[in-house]
Amino acid sequence: MRCVHGQSGPALPAVLAAAAVLTALTASPAEARRRAHHGGGGGYNPPYAAMVVDAKTGRVMHAVNEDALRHPASITKVMTLYLLFEQLERGKMDLDTPLQISANAARMPPSKLGVRPGSTVTVEEAIKALVTKSANDIACAIGENIAGSEPAFAEMMTRKAHALGMTRTHYANASGLPDSDQITTARDLTILARAIQDRFPKYYRYFQTRSFAFKGRVIGNHNHLLGRVEGVDGIKTGYTRDSGFNLMTSARTSDRHIVAVVLGGKSVASRDTIMAKLVRANLPVAYAGARTSAPVVEVAERPRPAVVAERPVATRTLVASADDDAVETTNSTGQPLDIAPRGGATPQSSPKWRAGAVGAVPASAQAYAAAGAAPAFPGPGTKYASRLPASEPGEARAPAPREAAAPAAKPVTVTPWVIQLGAMDDEGKAKSMLADARQRSGGALGKAAPFTERVTHGGTTLFRARFSGFSEAEAAQDACRALKRNGFTCFATRS
Repeated sequence: MRCVHGQSGPALPAVLAAAAVLTALTASPAEARRRAHHGGGGGYNPPYAAMVVDAKTGRVMHAVNEDALRHPASITKVMTLYLLFEQLERGKMDLDTPLQISANAARMPPSKLGVRPGSTVTVEEAIKALVTKSANDIACAIGENIAGSEPAFAEMMTRKAHALGMTRTHYANASGLPDSDQITTARDLTILARAIQDRFPKYYRYFQTRSFAFKGRVIGNHNHLLGRVEGVDGIKTGYTRDSGFNLMTSARTSDRHIVAVVLGGKSVASRDTIMAKLVRANLPVAYAGARTSAPVVEVAERPRPAVVAERPVATRTLVASADDDAVETTNSTGQPLDIAPRGGATPQSSPKWRAGAVGAVPASAQAYAAAGAAPAFPGPGTKYASRLPASEPGEARAPAPREAAAPAAKPVTVTPWVIQLGAMDDEGKAKSMLADARQRSGGALGKAAPFTERVTHGGTTLFRARFSGFSEAEAAQDACRALKRNGFTCFATRS
């Protein structure tokens, strides 16, 4: 964990050690039911990230895995509302403008408002439905009414995110429902939390809505910290199986203001407790003077930066949800998102990675932006398996003479289950990762066969670093757990 402490107050208390809080807290009864629906909670361990920023100065007050890729879940809807508020500001809509509900929007899975195809809701009803109920059907309808289709709206969302400086964020839908391409970071979400307040102070007040009356129903807000933690005035919760329990928060006093993000909570209760402690520790020591940072505003919308991330391949059907109080059946993988950045060092070279961080530390946002290419999310491609060279890790290998043909590598027999460590933009890096893993696995990979698998998508080629040799899921998962104990990020998957 890396924490940045304020100069005007004491160091943060030890209670901010998020991992300890996550493992110690007991889930709520609703969460216990949800875990039972998931088939038990013993193996449920979503990747954690968090960040706290002083909104007046832009100073980072607390940070854990802040640049690691994560799924935003229903925090996505903050960007959906950002674009809707933009329509209001420009006079293209008003609060009474009716939004048409299409058949596509109406069949979105829960959490939803449950409106019928062909009906309408007003813009103000839509805002309140997203803030309180986190309604997926209404989020989709907003996107369709603004952009004509949800995919087109998702492209608008991504362009807006990059214009705001959210360089590692990519949206695939308006709701946050599970999608392997829907990615962000804790750092990017703190930018969004500040931007929506700087740009739309008039409409930001909707995030303080405690309840929403709609057609005889009273819908409460999923954000349980409103009214319970002093200073909290929004913003948004979120949950999917892969993301864990997420929360974006803003808190202020008369002279201090912070924004905070927690991603990957194990339950509603643990996530809320972590956030409450972050707010109580940081808000009193935030800067109390006049604001020194410029408002978070958009720059000219530029091409999407080259975030190189592998598309997780869905392997089974699990229960997931787009917010705290509802579940639905959808594809979910639980696979790690972080890989080594293009042209950068391998994850093992990072001290933070070796210390057991959830994901490899990514390259700087500036490096991604300078690449000037669209994000690449490779899907399944042609497989090329090769064994590792006989040399030890780190041993120099002279390049083969150009006129000599390289000896053919003996193909690896791919077993029903494999372990994947990551995907690299260079096969040598993938092989180096595999060699390092074998060396430091403590014998867990004694019978496993390392191989690389090339995947190409949209002109981008990556090399998956994998181990074969597992006929059963349990054996692959046991080996992966051993790797994780030695500082590696990995997942077991069907071949």
